[in-house]
Amino acid sequence: MKRSQGSSVTNILLPAIDGSIFDLHSIKGKPFMLSFFRFASCPFCNLRLHELVSRFDEFGDEFTIVAIFDSPLDNLIKHAKDHHAPFVILADEDNQYYREYGIEYSVLGVIKGMVFRLPTLLKGLIKGYIPLRFKGSITTMPADLLVDKNGMVVKAYYGKDEGDHLGFEDVKAFSLL
Repeated sequence: MKRSQGSSVTNILLPAIDGSIFDLHSIKGKPFMLSFFRFASCPFCNLRLHELVSRFDEFGDEFTIVAIFDSPLDNLIKHAKDHHAPFVILADEDNQYYREYGIEYSVLGVIKGMVFRLPTLLKGLIKGYIPLRFKGSITTMPADLLVDKNGMVVKAYYGKDEGDHLGFEDVKAFSLL
């Protein structure tokens, strides 16, 4: 079921690219963004991940990110480890939490993203984020949830196309509250 402002998050237990099993309870009491990405080699997702990593120091001291990919762990490690993220990156190969959080799938969203975000797609391809292997659904749409220190959703943003995420400045403003 889609989450909305005022709803609570449920615990998440998933494998992380560092080899651990992440438990959402481990960040209890901290504000965070729960970000659902597409498959691991998605150019849009890798550009977004790159932006979040490279600008992570702009966020508040207590703030963190929980990034979840629709991908098997081995494939996610291959595509995400070089980002050297200061936050956790998780694999939800069976889409357990994608279903639980109401993440959408859309062929039209894929087409819209390719057409209306062509410059972004090309930028991702030029940076080397080339999707040679599709492990995960190519129709998964992204979603970002801003969650306060009490585990309540302050903002839920469900992307309308494959490259549609909550704006960086919105995330930054929330992180500094």
